[in-house]
Amino acid sequence: MTALTRPLAHLGHAVLSGLAALGRVSRFAGATVMHLVRPPFYWREFLHACLQIGWLSLPVVGMTAIFTGGALALQIYAGGSRFNAESVVPQIVALGITRELGPVLGALMVAARVASSIAAEIGTMKVTEQIDALTTLSTHPMKYLTVPRVLAATLSMPLLVAVGDALGIFGGYLVGINRLGFSASTYMSNTTGFLQFWDVGSGLVKGAVFGFIVALMGCYFGMNSGRGAQGVGGATKSAVVAASVLILASNYVLTELFFAA
Repeated sequence: MTALTRPLAHLGHAVLSGLAALGRVSRFAGATVMHLVRPPFYWREFLHACLQIGWLSLPVVGMTAIFTGGALALQIYAGGSRFNAESVVPQIVALGITRELGPVLGALMVAARVASSIAAEIGTMKVTEQIDALTTLSTHPMKYLTVPRVLAATLSMPLLVAVGDALGIFGGYLVGINRLGFSASTYMSNTTGFLQFWDVGSGLVKGAVFGFIVALMGCYFGMNSGRGAQGVGGATKSAVVAASVLILASNYVLTELFFAA
């Protein structure tokens, strides 16, 4: 191998490694979906996952949304004032929160909190051979650990996005009437009169996809965790990074699909 071809070899190796990793994740996702439609189903694990992923993520998603809505109102007002369009603040805040910032920022916050937690929990179970014990007890680890968490995240995330949308718009409303001089009735009427069903609906669909990605990455890297504390730490970091990148990439793909529709 010459000095000229060595960079190409490294690039080819990186591309092949990336494609192999994508194949393993796709096969894991397919197996998860197949187990989802076949009994048994562990309802207790599912309800526990709903509590951990959905209910306990509400504070962080809510706080993120309300501050984002307030900051967005200020930025739109500053930009709109350059061409005498300050009055569009309620409409653009509502559109930006429901279509993009609500689902994406909510999913990134849930990824940081949930994907890391799932990866650490399952990785620790693997290190301490609890997953092997499940197999010994004739319990399929994927059915018991992966399916309830992925389903709970897929169903919980749209609800979190809906709450985040409402609080994000409320954050813009508070800044609009207290800081930018809008009247409360005008701000609300402009917001409700402008929003259409698909503005909110597209964000909820994105939320379901993002929830699936978050839980899937947590379970995948937890199941494939290395040995020891270092292996579990690496799995946790990889789960958050992979979930965040996939959320942003899938957001672009979904936006293209919705924009073309």
